Amino acid sequence: MLISANQYCTPYPVYPLAIACLKACLKTEFPHFDVVTLDMNFETSDSLAAALKREQPDYIGLSLRNIDGANSLDQSSFIPGYQHIVNIIRASSSQPLIIGGAGFSIYAKTLFELLQPDFAVKGEGEKPFAELIRCLENGLDATAIEGLLCKNPANGSVMMNPRRKFTQKLGVDFDSSLIDYYWEHSGMLNIQTKRGCYNKCIYCSYPLIEGRKVRTLDTGEIVDNLERLLKEKGINYVFFTDSIFNIEDVKTVELAEKIIQRNLKIQWASYFSPSNITDEQMALYKRSGLSHIEFGTESFCDRQLKNYGKRFTFDTVLKTSEMALKHNVFYAHFLILGGYGETDDTLAETFENSKKLRYTVMFPFVGMRIYPGTRLQKYAIREGVIAANDTLLEPAYYISKNVDLSTLKEQAKATGKAWIFPDDIKNDEMEAFRIKRKKKGLIWEYLRMP
Repeated sequence: MLISANQYCTPYPVYPLAIACLKACLKTEFPHFDVVTLDMNFETSDSLAAALKREQPDYIGLSLRNIDGANSLDQSSFIPGYQHIVNIIRASSSQPLIIGGAGFSIYAKTLFELLQPDFAVKGEGEKPFAELIRCLENGLDATAIEGLLCKNPANGSVMMNPRRKFTQKLGVDFDSSLIDYYWEHSGMLNIQTKRGCYNKCIYCSYPLIEGRKVRTLDTGEIVDNLERLLKEKGINYVFFTDSIFNIEDVKTVELAEKIIQRNLKIQWASYFSPSNITDEQMALYKRSGLSHIEFGTESFCDRQLKNYGKRFTFDTVLKTSEMALKHNVFYAHFLILGGYGETDDTLAETFENSKKLRYTVMFPFVGMRIYPGTRLQKYAIREGVIAANDTLLEPAYYISKNVDLSTLKEQAKATGKAWIFPDDIKNDEMEAFRIKRKKKGLIWEYLRMP
C-alpha cells in the first residue's frame, strides 16, 4: 500500500506524482504484487484505518511531499498531521512502514528519529524502494542500499546511506480513480520530464532532493503517457513539474518535437528560468502546446539576483518576457522579497523595474524558507538568525533586517502591476472562477495588468 500524506492544496490540489512513479516501478519489478494507493486528500482517519485492516498490506509506503507551505505569512507545520497518520498506520498494521518523499528527504534523519518508521529512503525512491522490498522478500541484508535509512542492528543508531546512482528511466502509473478528481478540481495533471539541478541558488532544496546532475527522462515514454491521458481521459492540459524545464535544452527540444510529430492537441505549462532559451525554442514550445510559463525570477534587481545565486540579470528577464509575449505565451514571475542581502534600495529597484514588464503577474513570497544543507543556512547561522543546532523542521525564515516590510503591498500597488501575495489567493474563488469560465489549467492570466 502506497499512501500520499499530502493535503496541501494551495493554490490548487496536486496529483500525488511520487506514488504514481513508485507504483509503476513496483509493478514492473514485482508483477505478482497488488499495489494499492491511498490519497489523504480523500481519506479520513477512520477510512485509512479501515483500508489498512481490509487490505492487510505486506508493506506500507508513506510519501511526505511538503513539510510546510514555505510561506512566511502562514508558518503552519504539517508534521503533526503526518505523526497522526503514522500513529494510525501503527495501530492498524504491524507490517513494515517505509517513509520517503521530497519533504522527508530534506530532513531525512530528523524525521526518521521523530516518526520512527522501519525504513526510509532519502531522495528519489523508486529503485531503493524496490531493492528494499526484494531484500525483505528474500530475507537478505538491506543495510547497504543507497539512500536507505534504518536502525543500526548493532547499537540502534540511525544509519543513512549516501546516494551515488540516480534513475535515468521513470515510469508513471496514474490511478484512474484519482485522475478524475484532480482533472476536475485543478484542471490539469502533472508529469515530470527531468530530475536534478546544477544551479547554486543559495536557498534551494531541489539539488539536495534530486541531486545536481540533470537526468532527462525518456521523451518517448513521456509522450506515450501524454497520448494515453488524452485518449483515455480527455486530459489536454498538463504541468511539467521539473524544477526548471529549460535547464537542459537538447531533450526539451526533443520532447516538444515529439509532441508535434504525434499531433497531440494539448496545452502545457512549466517552471522556467528566464535564461537559457532562444526565440526559436520559444516558438517550438508554443507550437507543441506551451501556454503558460512560471518564471523562477526571484528579483528584478541585479544586485539581489547575485545575492540569491542567480546566473542572469534583469535585462535577460525583460528580454525573455518580451519573447514570451511575442509568441503569445502567458507568463508570470515568482519573486522573493526581503531575502538575503535585500535592502530598501534593492527592493525599490525591483518595484521600479516591474513597471517595464508588460502583461504579466507577479507572485511574491516574503523572506526565504531556510532549509538544511543550503548556503542560506550557513549565512543564517553566521548572522545569528538561527542556531547552529536548529533542525529547521519547524518553519524558519530569513527576512532581511534592512527592509521595511510594512509598506510592501503599498509599494507593489503603486507600480500599477498585478502583484498577488500568498494571502491574496483564495482557492475556492479560483476554482469557482475556472469552472464558470470552463477553463482548464492555469488561470492567472486573468489577473494581468498592462
